[in-house]
Amino acid sequence: MKPNPHQNTAVIGVGSNIDPEKNIEHARTALVHTHQLIAESRFTQTEPIGYADQSPFTNGVWLIKTEMDKNKLTEWLHDLEGQLERVRTENKYGPRTIDLDVVVWNGQIVDSNVYERDYLKQAVLEVLPDLVDQFDVLK
Repeated sequence: MKPNPHQNTAVIGVGSNIDPEKNIEHARTALVHTHQLIAESRFTQTEPIGYADQSPFTNGVWLIKTEMDKNKLTEWLHDLEGQLERVRTENKYGPRTIDLDVVVWNGQIVDSNVYERDYLKQAVLEVLPDLVDQFDVLK
């Protein structure tokens, strides 16, 4: 099979604190029907950020290959969040069934949360260890 020259790689940040086992698995199942899952990090439990009066989150990342461009993938992820009954409120740090974000696109970090949240940085480095150089620049 010839490699597709139009394939992109992305690291998707994944988080949930409403029935996380079920919702993360549903998101993963939907993802593998449309994209190629290359690797996944360990998932860890983290304390909420910005709004403490809620359950801890389960967080990790998936490394995928996709034929979608970044904007189309972001739109697809938001649609999937909606299918999994994510409710967006004014409190952007509130509880959620699922949170899916593009954090690395074709080897470039595109979400500044990677620099601010150690669990996200560690998960990204677990699936793309060569990105350590992008973190070393900040030292």
